[in-house]
Amino acid sequence: MDQPRDLQLDNAPPTPSGNGAPAGNPATPGDVFDEVLKHKSHLYKGSLRPLQEDYIPSRLLHRDTEIRDVLRVLAPAIRGNLPSHLFIYGKVGTGKSAVLTQVQKEFAKRLPPESQVTFLNLNCANINGEYAVLQNLANQVIQRGLDGEDQIPTGWSQDRVYQALCRLSDRRGGVLLLVLDEIDCLGKNGGSDAGTNILYTLAQINRDLKEARVGIIGISNDLQFAQRLDARVKSRLSEEKVSFAPYTQPQLRDILKERAAEVFVEGALDTEALDRCALYAAQDHGDARRALALLRKSAEVADQLDAQTIRSEHVIQAKNRLELDVIADCVRKLTLQHKILLWVVISLSEKRRGEGVSMGEVYHGYATLCHQLGHKPLGTRTVADYVTEFESLGLVHTEIHSGGRRGRTRLIASAVPTHETLRVLEEDSTLHPLSRQRTFGQTDLWRFDGKPPADGGTGSGRGYAPIPE
Repeated sequence: MDQPRDLQLDNAPPTPSGNGAPAGNPATPGDVFDEVLKHKSHLYKGSLRPLQEDYIPSRLLHRDTEIRDVLRVLAPAIRGNLPSHLFIYGKVGTGKSAVLTQVQKEFAKRLPPESQVTFLNLNCANINGEYAVLQNLANQVIQRGLDGEDQIPTGWSQDRVYQALCRLSDRRGGVLLLVLDEIDCLGKNGGSDAGTNILYTLAQINRDLKEARVGIIGISNDLQFAQRLDARVKSRLSEEKVSFAPYTQPQLRDILKERAAEVFVEGALDTEALDRCALYAAQDHGDARRALALLRKSAEVADQLDAQTIRSEHVIQAKNRLELDVIADCVRKLTLQHKILLWVVISLSEKRRGEGVSMGEVYHGYATLCHQLGHKPLGTRTVADYVTEFESLGLVHTEIHSGGRRGRTRLIASAVPTHETLRVLEEDSTLHPLSRQRTFGQTDLWRFDGKPPADGGTGSGRGYAPIPE
């Protein structure tokens, strides 16, 4: 099994750590603040806003076909007719939400005065359950200019909230288009039936309306979402579909080049650096958000080094930092039992210099550390499931090793930067004492009792015993 690689850039220019103060004379916070304010960048000519992922440019490159397809489905609303329900599919960073935002802006510009089309936007990742969806939509209708209406409070029955939504929609009148971004999160946040129930409710709401008509626009990263819906929901929706393909490397290059022209002075972005940003993002499922984040971070790295040009090595450093940020964010969200297990896997993997460790050894180390930390270990099957979760998250590698007569063995090795990840794990108050026992380059698992080894770290002192090889 390949040894996991720490995300470090060989021979990269060091990030400046000095503060301009004379050696031996520590700078005050005020000195540092003044130095930062005096720093003049050689790179920027304007706002960094065009590099933010939520920035919507006046035109969206390489999405003309998708915009046309969406408008074709929604065009009947301009004439006061109810369009078909619409589901938009595509991986993260393929421009789905940006296209819908631009379409809404075009509707607002071009609608004749007598037309009445109202877009209600809801990010389902931030909504928990059917009640919250109905309440949020009702309150959005009120915010669209219904004078004399109070916001729907929490505490009403769900049926009362639904009736209020119907009454308010009829008072508003016209066509209401519900844009449900990340619609696949409905079931995840509210329970297995929540997504089915709310979609069924919204799909048949027109039965209870007199002056208004409601259409649904669902946006999903899950390409199989509609196929998993309940049959009764499918029959009600009968939706149109528009799929967004990942951006290609040349397309990402065009997007980055256009945004860079708004942000950087001429010549500040090296062509090779631009190409590398596009290449990395194309390899990461054609994600435009990833491309923009990488270019933005590359500029930060170059600026910190007081460089006059963003070069390829700055992009490599930026990529490493972003990957570390993603890993750290993922690790911080793990449960305590997950963290204990991952700490053991990383430590044993480092001890074996990246060679795989058997499931038995991992479980022994995990159970030992649980007891040392005062926690009851989980069963072997649950721990094996946790390892599978780690693999799906990209935190570990596993492979099956044939042991001849001894049968097949599952070997596990860390897939993350060792010391950086251990430091994140040890931010947890339960695991924090382990940082005092771990020296750089040595992560043996010792029996933990909160004291340093009596022999200075060999583990032969009282109260400590290394986990057997």
